[in-house]
Amino acid sequence: MPTVPFRLQPFDPDPALAGLVLDGAYSLEQGHLRIHYRLCGNLEGLKLPLPSPTPQRRDELWQSTCFEAFVGVAGSEGYWELNLSPAGHWNLYRLDGYRTGLRPEPRCSALPVARQQEGDALSLAVELNLSTLVPTEAALELSLTAVLEQRHGDCSYWALQHTGSEPDFHRRDSFIAALWR
Repeated sequence: MPTVPFRLQPFDPDPALAGLVLDGAYSLEQGHLRIHYRLCGNLEGLKLPLPSPTPQRRDELWQSTCFEAFVGVAGSEGYWELNLSPAGHWNLYRLDGYRTGLRPEPRCSALPVARQQEGDALSLAVELNLSTLVPTEAALELSLTAVLEQRHGDCSYWALQHTGSEPDFHRRDSFIAALWR
């Protein structure tokens, strides 16, 4: 699969975040999903944790700045939720259906997150081995999202597409990117 560029959009554009651009690219090659997020603009108003010397699996990363991906098998209710903190912490959850059965995916015990920050640009990259999670021939659907926490505590919700009246990354109709092998 060739590398596919993407750009995320805020659910409610906030004048305080005007000028921020959240984009990147993804690809699926030999069962490995590679995602590269890039946040550019004036980052001063955001809470961006510094890199941790010991990144680890953590819960509730979505309560602060967090880059996310949702992957589901086409035609199946179940899906995975990937959370990446700018600190390097991560988690991969398995869900049985819409917001049900959330649990850490036991088949993933490590997930290195590469972080790079230069001036007004922050990049995060990750590679997830999907071949241990889904059959090789499975058609997959993907949603890429992010939560950006502002210094004053409000959060802004970004996605490829917002499909509801409230920001809700778990809606399967927002899994709009197709992955093929």
